[in-house]
Amino acid sequence: MVMTLITLDFETYYSVEYQLSKLTTMEYIRSKQFKIWGVGIKIDNNDSEWYSHDEVEDCLAAINWQEADLVCHNALFDAAILSERFNIIPAYYSDTACMARGLSPNTSAKLAEVAKRLFDDESMRKGDELVKAKGIVDLPPEIEEEIAKYCIQDVDLTYAIYSKLLPGFPQSELNLIDATTRMFCQPSLVLDRERLIQSLNDEIANKEKKIEAAGVERAVLASNPKFAEYLQDELGIVPPTKISLQTNKETFAFGKSDPAFIQMQEMYPQYKSIWDARLTVKSRLKETRASRLLAAARSDRKLNIPLKYYAAHTGRFGGVDRLNLQNMPRGSELRKCIAAPDGHLVYVADYSNIEARMLAWLADEQDLLQQFASGTDVYAAFASTIYNRKINGKTDPTERFVGKTAVLGLGYGMGWRKFQATLSSGSSGPVVELPDSEAMSVVYNYRNKFYKIARLWKVADQMLAWMITEALHGNTYGPDGLLRIEKNSIRLPNEMSLNYTNLRNVNGEYEYERHGKPIKIYGGKLVENIIQALARIVITDALLQINQLNNLNVAFTVHDEIIAVGPKQDPDTTMETITQMMEVRPPWASTLPLAVEGGYADRYSK
Repeated sequence: MVMTLITLDFETYYSVEYQLSKLTTMEYIRSKQFKIWGVGIKIDNNDSEWYSHDEVEDCLAAINWQEADLVCHNALFDAAILSERFNIIPAYYSDTACMARGLSPNTSAKLAEVAKRLFDDESMRKGDELVKAKGIVDLPPEIEEEIAKYCIQDVDLTYAIYSKLLPGFPQSELNLIDATTRMFCQPSLVLDRERLIQSLNDEIANKEKKIEAAGVERAVLASNPKFAEYLQDELGIVPPTKISLQTNKETFAFGKSDPAFIQMQEMYPQYKSIWDARLTVKSRLKETRASRLLAAARSDRKLNIPLKYYAAHTGRFGGVDRLNLQNMPRGSELRKCIAAPDGHLVYVADYSNIEARMLAWLADEQDLLQQFASGTDVYAAFASTIYNRKINGKTDPTERFVGKTAVLGLGYGMGWRKFQATLSSGSSGPVVELPDSEAMSVVYNYRNKFYKIARLWKVADQMLAWMITEALHGNTYGPDGLLRIEKNSIRLPNEMSLNYTNLRNVNGEYEYERHGKPIKIYGGKLVENIIQALARIVITDALLQINQLNNLNVAFTVHDEIIAVGPKQDPDTTMETITQMMEVRPPWASTLPLAVEGGYADRYSK
């Protein structure tokens, strides 16, 4: 269908306290203070027009949105206004901020910065007239005239950016931007408010109970200096310290995953109530998440899901708008408060160790590939080589965890000290203390057994050199030239790229720029980037396929997991369809063994 291109930008009232930097998008749009000053609209390539407050509703009603491709710079704002305030859902969503971020993920996607990068013409610049209207509810004619010019300039810039970026942008990625915007503007999940409020009250009561049991004032527990003073003066314990990675100075080691803090708790188990109270007071994640979920839900309980397209330069999604659903613990009460609407179920499907599979495939590590293909527990299998005995995942969970940490962590060149520290931190499982010699042995064992993976790191070192050597641009790696080397980038099979802005060799080490800051890159890290980018393509391609089914809506995605809403009827068949779609191998990786685990329920409980 040939669609009408509608480039649009709303200008709305804002003040010192009432602005997007201090509120979520939905809090801002649903506020009683919300007021549209006007809207700038460009239809196809016609001149942009300004419609003031009293004209907005009529001008929007005159557009056939069922045949419209809406183009905005940050659609999660402008498109949300259309859906929330006017009940308008266009046929398609396009977002030039997303497009800019996808093509240049290491640089700013703000309209002003994108315009500077793309256009040498000084007339193609974003204005700053909006500042003059700050705090003014009803615009005087002279200020509205300036705001109208400012808005039209933004619309024209957005259209120009779209026109320039569109020819080189894959259709699959455009479809993904549309799907991501739709998750926010046309949500399919609902929030169980009553259960969430009860959970929030329970959390607050539990916190107060632990503070009371500790017999220590909340102010002392919440302050690092006061807590350190309490340990020293009242308990006679020397406060644990560490060197801060940010300041490179000594600071207190009171983080829940700090080894010194964990060790102190083990040394003084008689003060468990104090340790529990300290951790409880410092952790406000559940309370904050619960409050933000309550604020995000609409009056009909539908839950707008904000996801940041291309949050990482590997293409992975990220949390945005202060509601990071990418980091919600499995089985948590918060998850269980997110539910399907009446007559529907939540279908959750998760790729099983897709990165480890992709790494084995790209490195051509056939033994590991065969283990994956046959359904072997690869973590237990590698753990068996560590402990020189048959490891069973059910009866030897700690040993299997060591094997899992090795398989997932050592594939990107992790050294023995970091491997040892990862196990001892307990950050992702049980605390495991390995002597130096054993940690060294595990790393050596991995690199010796999977030598092709270790060889891939060296190939990646070569790729870094190729990217900064013009004569070597065009070199390829992988089956059928899967990865193509270009200047400061690697072209991926979906025609997007892994970008390394201003990549350079500095005294034998490579670094590139991310938002103006130098970032070190080396063979193992580049391999990790490549694997994550390739795995992301598999996941998002499956997401788009599932979204095409008439009876399913993809509600959102979390890492390697796809969450969809579908009818209650015949759920096993629906789940099987989703699984089969996700296990289809991409044409560029026809021998990649994929496996998907999933289930369904009336709420997001997996």
